[in-house]
Amino acid sequence: MKQFFKFMFASMLGTFLLIILATLVTFGIIAAIVAAASSEETVISKNTLLHVKLNKEIADRGSKSKFVMGYAGPEKNTGLNDILDNLQKAKKDDNIAGIYLDLGEIPAGISTLDEIRDALIDFKTSGKFIWAYSEGYSQKSYYLATAADKIYLNPQGAVDFKGLASEMVFLKGMLEKLDIKMQIIRHGKFKAATEPLFLDKMSPENRKQITELIGDIWNKMLTGIVETRKISKAELNNIADSLKIQTAQDALKYKFVDQLVYKDELLSLFKQKMAIAEKKKITLVTMDNYTSVADSRKLYTGTDKIAVIYASGSIAGGEGDDQSIGSERISKAIRKAREDEKVKAIVFRINSGGGSALASDVIWREVDLARKVKPVVASFGDVAASGGYYIACAATKIMADPTSITGSIGVFGVIPNMEGLFSKKLGITFDWAMTNRNGDYIPVMKPLSSYQTLLIQRDVDHIYDVFTGKVAEGRNLKKAQVDSIGQGRVWSGSDAKTIGLIDDFGGLTKAVELAATLAKTKNYRILALPEQKEWFEELIDQITGNDPSAKLKEALGTDYRYYEYYKEIREMKGVQARMMMNLDIN
Repeated sequence: MKQFFKFMFASMLGTFLLIILATLVTFGIIAAIVAAASSEETVISKNTLLHVKLNKEIADRGSKSKFVMGYAGPEKNTGLNDILDNLQKAKKDDNIAGIYLDLGEIPAGISTLDEIRDALIDFKTSGKFIWAYSEGYSQKSYYLATAADKIYLNPQGAVDFKGLASEMVFLKGMLEKLDIKMQIIRHGKFKAATEPLFLDKMSPENRKQITELIGDIWNKMLTGIVETRKISKAELNNIADSLKIQTAQDALKYKFVDQLVYKDELLSLFKQKMAIAEKKKITLVTMDNYTSVADSRKLYTGTDKIAVIYASGSIAGGEGDDQSIGSERISKAIRKAREDEKVKAIVFRINSGGGSALASDVIWREVDLARKVKPVVASFGDVAASGGYYIACAATKIMADPTSITGSIGVFGVIPNMEGLFSKKLGITFDWAMTNRNGDYIPVMKPLSSYQTLLIQRDVDHIYDVFTGKVAEGRNLKKAQVDSIGQGRVWSGSDAKTIGLIDDFGGLTKAVELAATLAKTKNYRILALPEQKEWFEELIDQITGNDPSAKLKEALGTDYRYYEYYKEIREMKGVQARMMMNLDIN
């Protein structure tokens, strides 16, 4: 009887908890439906200040609506496309008096910041002001701040200015301790993606290419600072080399900032600038809210479209999502744009270090088909290298930022030999019975045979030959020339233009303008592809556990990148056209 009551009460408790959970989810869905149904365009008043705070990860494309459990409704994730649209809209909006750049650490790449910085500088041509403020500027946030008319700093704050460094994580020592041998088959002396698996430091070739790469990026940053702050490059490098800026007073002394103020003092300065009484509040509109403000001057009456297709993340077969490039999903989007007669041109926005060579080729095919019927402009974000370059090379034109990371034309295969881990560490052994000599191909519990290694090397060499051939065809170069700039070497966008891998400099906005010019259309609207999930689909994914990335990112912070490295290694299938896994520039 005691056991009976034990199970009965346990069952009742489980049922009770399930009812509570179902009730909470139901109320959440109802709240979200009400919020979504009642959402209206944001209306702002005269003399409003646009508050730009870039403290969230900036994807190329903002989500339709990101439902976050615990909130009353859908929360939209602002993307680079939204930021650029908002700055262009604010430039023409008579209700926007100026911009308040509220800066700290910005989780974005230099190329992304370059596009935003260019848009801010363009905004100033309207005659409106931009002021930047921070309690502490990182190198990237300071670079963005130099687009402002005035730079303010907390009196106890600081400016980080020391030059760039690229950190790579090497796993050789850990793999040796675990008795795991990584069998590497690659083509390209610069193909450094595999180096962390068999070296404990950079190879001379890799050190050379990374040093030149970050040198180009640093030079671009310095050029921008020179133009707006009027400090020479020599002086900037001297300040960085000697770590001269240690305090807020140092930043003021070396003219990195214009004034040291506390937040209340900054608000008073804003009020004076905007002719607002001291006792009145400043009217602010956030970047997220400004996205839903109607653009009264953006009129569209025609039927023409420019399709902007977003491809971000590692390349693999299958569907993928907004954070990964699935060959099926992206191919379908390109095909849809190609077959739509109202789409006059395509902008293919790429932010990827590559992935599966096969999946890259599947996407390449659709780009090649599309460019034969309408202009295709590839637009590079922070990185479009290896497979990321493969999927772009058939485009009519390629545009990149001078700081974009590209090239890395090379391929490799990685096959782990786990025999030592299982036999020496765990005492587990394996044996095989086979009908044919290579029935175990490709083994991971024993070494590759010399014949199997030869086959994989042939496959890698063949794919490299195909890769360089397609680059040569798409870029109108000789194959030997592509091989000489290939070999897995990465290039900055600046160098890529010199050697013919890209056509011109420019971000997403300029890529759209070029596509419209090539298509000979002036009156068009943007068709963003692939189609994104509705907010309720995002909700279901979170409830069912299909979208763990947000929680992981929140829990791990900057260490989330190590989880991404692990995912990339785990998902490697077949021959890879992939850039180094852990290039981190700071």
